[in-house]
Amino acid sequence: MIDDLHKLAPYTLSKSEKEKTLLHAMQELTEWHKQHCTPYQRYLDAIGYNAAQVKVLEDVPFLPIRAFKELQLKSIPDDSVFKVMMSSGTSGQKQSRIYLDRKTAVLQQKVLLRLLGDFIGNRRLPMLVIDSEAMIKDRRNFTTRGATIMGLEFAARRMIFALDDEMQLREDVLDEFIQTYGGDKFIIFGFTFMVWQHLFQRLKQMGRTADLSNGYLLTAGGWKKLVNLQISNVDFKKTGREICGITHYVDHYGMAEQTGCIYAECEYGHLHASIYSDVIIRRYRDFSPCAMGEKGFIQLLSTLPHSYPGHSILTEDEGIIEGEDDCPCGRKGKYIRILGRVKQAEIRGCSDTYGARI
Repeated sequence: MIDDLHKLAPYTLSKSEKEKTLLHAMQELTEWHKQHCTPYQRYLDAIGYNAAQVKVLEDVPFLPIRAFKELQLKSIPDDSVFKVMMSSGTSGQKQSRIYLDRKTAVLQQKVLLRLLGDFIGNRRLPMLVIDSEAMIKDRRNFTTRGATIMGLEFAARRMIFALDDEMQLREDVLDEFIQTYGGDKFIIFGFTFMVWQHLFQRLKQMGRTADLSNGYLLTAGGWKKLVNLQISNVDFKKTGREICGITHYVDHYGMAEQTGCIYAECEYGHLHASIYSDVIIRRYRDFSPCAMGEKGFIQLLSTLPHSYPGHSILTEDEGIIEGEDDCPCGRKGKYIRILGRVKQAEIRGCSDTYGARI
């Protein structure tokens, strides 16, 4: 059932079709992880989980995202661990550890590329990465930042890193990239604050511009901890247009604990859930499901995690579901708006590890 789902185009199922298919996948994954991950089994027992009572997606049990910091959550034997991803965190904070087998890692990459392809096309393009190559040197143990970059490697015809190991803009590399690839379509990737700080602001300080007008700027990570640098989405895009001529933007929302399943932004500014994932918003007081447009905790569902029980997690972010099956872009499924971190929740984001150095 799950394998068949992953063969379908990402935004093609209507609400009723998707809910039926996704419910079967969630039930299958819950039972798999219950049988193969002892801490998860104990958690389900503690909350009184009864598989017979799971009738709709809202009944699927969720695991608080903080559990990945406190417990060793894996559903595979040690000798099947292909790589370990670690969520970003500032000094002194515990990091989530996500254990991947080869099957899960490959599936994450395939689905990520399929989702991105729906927004920027399936042709492999040159990619300018606003980061340092040092982020991907340890191929077995990744931070979220490094894992995200590596996940995009297969989408790139060639990947060029714009920053040196000291996180300084390599102006010569930028100019060479523009000269070589700037005349045709290409991708620019970076975590939002890094694009702002190390590309837009650095060029502005140097009193120059860079013609990246044929590029699609793919961003991730949001602002989260770096509140002092926070600017509006409108200001960010305005600066990118003025300094680099960028007019094509694809922001996205996602979690290290569900790598591969991203919620990408369409041309109407909506973050879309694909058929491989879903979003449920839950009330603060009792975790009951919210109505459309009502603010609450974000629960994320994903069909990808096979090696660890990350298929249904309750995040520490809050948001709303803005609509379903009716976005003018034509993509089916829910679309959401992220409102930020829930007050008093631990601040953690893909870009945090570097934040303390700015």
